[in-house]
Amino acid sequence: MRLAYVLAATVAVAVLGGCDLGKITVNTTSKVLIRAQPSLQQEADYEMARQAIPGALKTVEGFWIVDPENERLIKILTEGYCQYGTAFVEDDWEAAKFKKDLEAIEYHNNRSTKIFTRCLNYALKTLGKRWQKEIFEGPEVVAKLLKDTGKGKRFPMLMAGMALGSIINHNLTRIEMIAYLPTVEAILNRVVEIDTKHGLPKARQHAALPYIALGMIHTARGKAMGGDPDKGKAMFEMALKVTDNKFLLARTLLGYRVGLANNDRKFFHEQLKMVLETAPSVWPEQRLANEVAHRKARRYLSHEKDLFLE
Repeated sequence: MRLAYVLAATVAVAVLGGCDLGKITVNTTSKVLIRAQPSLQQEADYEMARQAIPGALKTVEGFWIVDPENERLIKILTEGYCQYGTAFVEDDWEAAKFKKDLEAIEYHNNRSTKIFTRCLNYALKTLGKRWQKEIFEGPEVVAKLLKDTGKGKRFPMLMAGMALGSIINHNLTRIEMIAYLPTVEAILNRVVEIDTKHGLPKARQHAALPYIALGMIHTARGKAMGGDPDKGKAMFEMALKVTDNKFLLARTLLGYRVGLANNDRKFFHEQLKMVLETAPSVWPEQRLANEVAHRKARRYLSHEKDLFLE
């Protein structure tokens, strides 16, 4: 028995000696991280989340360095950087805009660009080499690329579209960046097409995101400047519909963006008031996103008189 034990131990050591223990550990850890993700999305304390997320992302990025082919880690980093950029970095940028602090606006524009570029790069890792090259090509090439990309790549495709759109939004003085806006819209429309054909994803916040992003695009300008506020309104309303009116960020943006685009102060006030009258806990699984919605709604309402000059 003793000899058999020694032989078994020797074989085990020999087998492990041919393996990368770091990758084995990271593989196990990545499974736990995926299961633990909801804890952040359910966070009720905005400031705690703001302080916790950067360290968490860098820790996960460290694991990814050890195992760069780990798809679970890449997915966490893709979504994590886009969410961090939207909820926190852009919040600082928006606050600076309302204060008309030009130096801070430039700083947060640059920081937002860097954060969303990370999100885009991780999304493109999942989408593959063809996407890494052809996403920056002309309309016909992009159209063929999207047609050839199916349901299995819905998530990274959505993240890539949202990240690229955000990068454009923070680089509006660069004509070469604005040229990619039709690509962003095409990507988001392809995601909606996939959802229409195959059904909505189980994560309903992911079902709402393409509609919110399209709503942002269509309400970026008023009708007189070539925008389509009515279409944008329909997109935001779809985001609310697929989340049973629980995704408060969709209503916040509906009131703010459509209200401004149509110069409709009554609509602006009513929608944002409705957000603040709805508890963020209405959707416990997306508590943090709803806290962000409340934060934005309070900011917009506090500047209502400045936004609608009479």
